[in-house]
Amino acid sequence: MDNQEDESRAGGEHHGKQDDEEAVARLEEIKKSIEGKVALRQTNLNPERPDSGFLRTLDSSIKRNTAVIKKLKQINEELKEGLMEELRSVNLSKFVSEAVSAICDAKLKSSDIQAAVQICSLLHQRYKDFSPSLIQGLLKVFFPGKSGDDLDADRNLKAMKKRSTLKLLLELYFVGVIEDNGIFINIIKDLTSTEHLKDRDATQTNLTLLASFARQGRVFLGLPVSGQEIQEEFFKGLGITADQKKTFRKAFNLYYDAVTELLQSEHASLRQMEHENAKILNAKGELSEENASSYEKLRKSYDHLYRNVSSGEFEITYSKDNMFGISIVSEVQKLTVAPEVGVIALITEFGDLYQINGYQDLAEALDMQPPVMPEDSHTTRVTTGDDASSTSGKESSNLEAIWDDDDTRAFYECLPDLRAFVPAVLLGESESKASEQTSKAQEQPTESSSEADQSTPVAQDAVDISADSGTLQEGKSVEKGKDKEEKDKEKTKDPDKEKGKEKEKEKEKEKEKDTDKKGENEKEKLKGSEATNLDALLQRLPGCVSRDLIDQLTVEFCYLNSKSNRKRLVRALFNVPRTSLELLPYYSRMVATLSTCMKDVPSMLLQMLEEEFNFLINKKDQMNIETKIRNIRFIGELCKFKISSPGLVFSCLKTCLDDFTHHNIDVACNLLETCGRFLYRSPETTIRMANMLEILMRLKNVKNLDPRHSTLVENAYYLCKPPERSARVSKVRPPLHQYIRKLLFTDLDKSSIEHVLRQLRKLPWIECESYLLKCFMKVHKGKYGQIHLIASLTAGLSRYHDEFAVAVVDE
Repeated sequence: MDNQEDESRAGGEHHGKQDDEEAVARLEEIKKSIEGKVALRQTNLNPERPDSGFLRTLDSSIKRNTAVIKKLKQINEELKEGLMEELRSVNLSKFVSEAVSAICDAKLKSSDIQAAVQICSLLHQRYKDFSPSLIQGLLKVFFPGKSGDDLDADRNLKAMKKRSTLKLLLELYFVGVIEDNGIFINIIKDLTSTEHLKDRDATQTNLTLLASFARQGRVFLGLPVSGQEIQEEFFKGLGITADQKKTFRKAFNLYYDAVTELLQSEHASLRQMEHENAKILNAKGELSEENASSYEKLRKSYDHLYRNVSSGEFEITYSKDNMFGISIVSEVQKLTVAPEVGVIALITEFGDLYQINGYQDLAEALDMQPPVMPEDSHTTRVTTGDDASSTSGKESSNLEAIWDDDDTRAFYECLPDLRAFVPAVLLGESESKASEQTSKAQEQPTESSSEADQSTPVAQDAVDISADSGTLQEGKSVEKGKDKEEKDKEKTKDPDKEKGKEKEKEKEKEKEKDTDKKGENEKEKLKGSEATNLDALLQRLPGCVSRDLIDQLTVEFCYLNSKSNRKRLVRALFNVPRTSLELLPYYSRMVATLSTCMKDVPSMLLQMLEEEFNFLINKKDQMNIETKIRNIRFIGELCKFKISSPGLVFSCLKTCLDDFTHHNIDVACNLLETCGRFLYRSPETTIRMANMLEILMRLKNVKNLDPRHSTLVENAYYLCKPPERSARVSKVRPPLHQYIRKLLFTDLDKSSIEHVLRQLRKLPWIECESYLLKCFMKVHKGKYGQIHLIASLTAGLSRYHDEFAVAVVDE
């Protein structure tokens, strides 16, 4: 332990030293960069431009100058040194405007800005008219004139161009190529104009540009600059007045407030539309095209408020379930934007490469906290779970108990875990461990056969053993053949012995072939026995009318598990006798149990049931009603086991309600009787099922149904949604009256008549005579065979109370 602690301390000290070294290196790099900018600024503010005589000595040919100007369109850090050497060797005094146009048209990246600053500084120091022309050319990017017919791709390129141009202008101002900072006031006023808020693309671009400007030019806003003293002194020497800083700060704050207000209003509108759409979805199951398009339009408008452009390219993993937890992955590092951050950039295309930055960047650049939208976790989702809980008190009480009793709940929810009864190899979950399992089965065959049919695992083990023995024999024969070939090459002295050995080889090969044939025959026999076992198992299916029997059969099938056997099982389950509807819950339980390990079983069965339903409905004949009822009840039972989706059930029900005639009425009612109550009590589907039931009753009232169908519809409706009844209020009787009723209606029989008579005589007669008379008159409350006992009690009491017997007779 001490050694580990020492190692951890040493590792921590090592990392600490590395961090300190990196920090020192970073500070040195910043210091060199600032010193270079200071020196370059002093040179640019007081340039010593060469005279015309010196420029005449340089190359002024059109060909050479054109070649250099073309290179100005491709400025980058690698070509910087060579390009500057060429610029020093040519005379561009007659081609300054062309050079400015080339620089303005250059597609600069963030890493190319410093190279462009060096080249512009060189041209500024040589040619007097270069700087004014350059400023005018760069400003055209921000004030190009109105053109509203731009394509989205062009807008993205223009946004990138504006950003690189703004960075270049700021760097040129820092190094003294641009002396008038008034151009930035005009740019910021244009970017912060509230008229641009009507256009989401313009707002997106402007937010990015303003965030970039606020980070790079904090000195313009009067924000503190973190760093060394030399950096602070450099920014102080730029000569930005307090009034100018106030102007910049005011413009930024006003724009920030306007965007925040717009953001909150759109967020509220989006939330309201989401709740409305959720109600429609729960009610109808789908949105109309108009609602979907309007929601998509508002959502994109909301997203555009965040989707901005930053300096680094990242790959976005887009999640519909948690749009506020976007994972941003780059080659170097992984960043996760948490919901607590507030407003973030949302990306609506999966896998696209965007340059991510967001509205939060502007807030961070201004040293402000971004506003946190209320209930951000549900924003930009169409469906929410709130509406299911906002039902009436009666519905919420129904939602508490999906099942009528514990036995029913256990039948549909408590399924046996096959992994606890069956080896994983038989379930197909660990094929790599097959050899280990087979060896264990060989050692202990009785353990694997205790849960199911003993012949099956033994047969499978025999197959594995024969297969292994066959492969071993083949391997041995190959090895023997190789060894004997080598011996033949080495030993060629005795040809008679060699001939004898060859004959022995042929005999051995014949023996091996015979053993292979025997192995194949054994495999075929075992396959036949396996098929026989499966046939026996399938024949037992109709007899599984209890939970224990079907669970046992399910475990036994796992020992016969194979793709072909699963297909045969699904076919047998699908072909359940049409009159044996009582088997459907047990068959569905078997499918649900197998679905945990064999995913193809429920998918195959559901596909067959759905195809059969569509075939029977589209046929529109009034035949095979029992087949239709069996089909729809099977789907309903699978829904209660959560194998078939509620969407499939509602689709089948809607198909029947669309053509609510003849057999479709029977099919719809049988579906509701099977799983309607389950869906009505489930929180996710209660609203939609309630609406379906209302449609059902409306169709019953509108259509002139025969009495049988009318009764079917009412039974199905009230089975799903029982009528509201007030609870029966039981009478509150005094204890003495309760005791009298117990004696007469519960305890009275032939053996206890004397005991009851004695107990009645002990009662306070004056208080109880009227109530006793009332109870004696209600002989129908007891059993028919006790009437003579009541008469005997009357005769017994008449000896002590004559008036009581007279009153009984009179009554």
